[in-house]
Amino acid sequence: MAVDKFHIKKQEYSNRTLRFPVELLEELNLIATSKNISLNQLVVKCCEYAINNMEEEN
Repeated sequence: MAVDKFHIKKQEYSNRTLRFPVELLEELNLIATSKNISLNQLVVKCCEYAINNMEEEN
C-alpha cells in the first residue's frame, strides 16, 4: 500500500511598502487583535476577498 508523504507547502511572500489612512490602519489593527491574527494575515485575506468578489466591468 502506497503511503502519501506529508508535505507542508511554504507560501512565498514579497515585501512591499504600503501606506494606509491612519483611521483604516487603526481599525484593521483592532480587528486583527480581536481575531488573534497578524495584521498581515488580515490584509491578505481582505485583498483576496475583494479580488474574488469584484464586479466584472463591461
